Formats: sequence, C-alpha cells, structure tokens
Amino acid sequence: MTQAYILTLSCPDRRGLVHAVSGFLLEQGANIEEAAQFNDGATGLFFMRVQFVCTDTDAATLKTALAELAARFEMRWSLHSQSENMKTVLLVSKEGHCLNDLLFRWKSGLLPIDIRAIISNHRDFYQLAASYNVPFHHIPVTAATKAQAEARQFEIIEAEGAELVVLARYMQVLSNDLCTKLSGRAINIHHSFLPSFKGAKPYYQAHDRGVKLIGATAHYVTADLDEGPIIEQDVARADHTDTVEDLTARGRDTESQVLARAVKWHSERRVILNGHKTVVFR
Repeated sequence: MTQAYILTLSCPDRRGLVHAVSGFLLEQGANIEEAAQFNDGATGLFFMRVQFVCTDTDAATLKTALAELAARFEMRWSLHSQSENMKTVLLVSKEGHCLNDLLFRWKSGLLPIDIRAIISNHRDFYQLAASYNVPFHHIPVTAATKAQAEARQFEIIEAEGAELVVLARYMQVLSNDLCTKLSGRAINIHHSFLPSFKGAKPYYQAHDRGVKLIGATAHYVTADLDEGPIIEQDVARADHTDTVEDLTARGRDTESQVLARAVKWHSERRVILNGHKTVVFR
C-alpha cells in the first residue's frame, strides 16, 4: 500500500546533504514529490522539507533507518504521514473573526487540521462551536484562578492529543510554564502596531496618529510576550478617509488571513524553527 509522508530536518550544513537524503529515500523505494531546502549562512544550519510516497517500506522501518541517517549528520528530524490531519485546539475570548474564519476553512477542506475543541474564558461562541459540532469548554480566568484555569486548559489540550494550539484572539497572557509546555506548537495572532500602540483600542490609537499601514503578525508563543518566532505577516493600506471602524474591519480581515496562512503552513509541516526565527517552505 502506497503511503505519503512529510520529512522535515535541520542540521549543521555540509556538502552532500541533499544527496544523502535523496539517496536514502531512493534506497527505501520512495518517490520524491516535493522538496525544498535552505542553507542559513548566518547560523551554518541546513533545513529541508521533503514530501514523498513510499510503497515498499512502512513508517516504523523508515523511522528506524532515518535515525541512523540522522546520527551521521547530527540531524533533528520528524516524519509524518501526509494523510493525517493535525489535531488542533482553538482558544478564543470575545472577538470571533479569526475563530469563525478557521472553522469555515476547516469545514471547507482548506486546512489540513482536525479541530478537536474550543476553549474560551467567555461563553460568547458556544453556539458557533455547536454549529460545527466542536466541543466548547468555558474556563473563566481571573488573577486568583489563572493557575487552575491553565492546568485545566492543558489537560484538555493533552487529552485531545493536540499538536497545534491556536490563540485565535485569546486575550489572556499565558504563564511562562504553559508557554514552555506548548513550545513550538502554539500560534498567536495580533495586530502589527506593537510596540507603538500598546494596550486597549489600538485601532483608535492608530487612527488618532493617522497611520497609513495596518497589519497583522502570526508567531509562535513564547514567554516573551508577542516576541516569538514570526511565521507570517501582512499589511493593508489606510488613508485619511478611513474611520476607526474601517481600520478595525480591515485589520480583522488581515488578522484572519495571516493566521489562516500560518496555521496552514504549520499543519503542512512547512515551518521549521531556526533559533528565534523560522524557515517557511511555502
């Protein structure tokens, strides 16, 4: 039976790496369907993503052989079946544009994810969740209950086997402990006015300053607030005729599109961490 896989890897750069990987796959009876690579001259690291199909070798055998190859080249690697949609949990507060967009794209077959649950510190979107037949967990968060709330959130994430957690406008700062537990598998979205316009009502602040560009940033969650490795960004033009409502609406559209692209690329295993940056094989 033919199986399709995605192999991602990184290692110290050296001659012959592409030959070694492609030769290895040939030996395993695999046929490469898509391949991309990047040599980072600043760090001396090599990154590669390969989609391939294999008829003669099962996943367990592939992983055993890959471990031997990786040991020779000091590779960090992962191998995943292309047919398995990524189990995902969404977190949201009171702004639902990103949540609604992700749910629609998921049900339309545009994202290779499997949304297992929605967690929120408010009840606003329990009916939306129900319309998509997705379990909804209301977990209020206060300063006094933050630790217990995060423990319950992480319990749900682990119970669902989530490989991806999306903060779809979840307006609570995650603790350092939870950030560490979700390292490399949690994506956040926010407007790109930071650090200029902090706090509440950033679009009001931007309108007051007469900004000409608005945008959004999707990044991995780290303990450094809003400073995690960036996956995707985009901007939209603004001018003097725009009202605060115009800016807000355009900003929300940009946030939804940027987050959807970041989720798609992550779930297709196209993003590899490179220190405090990312390599994205689009």
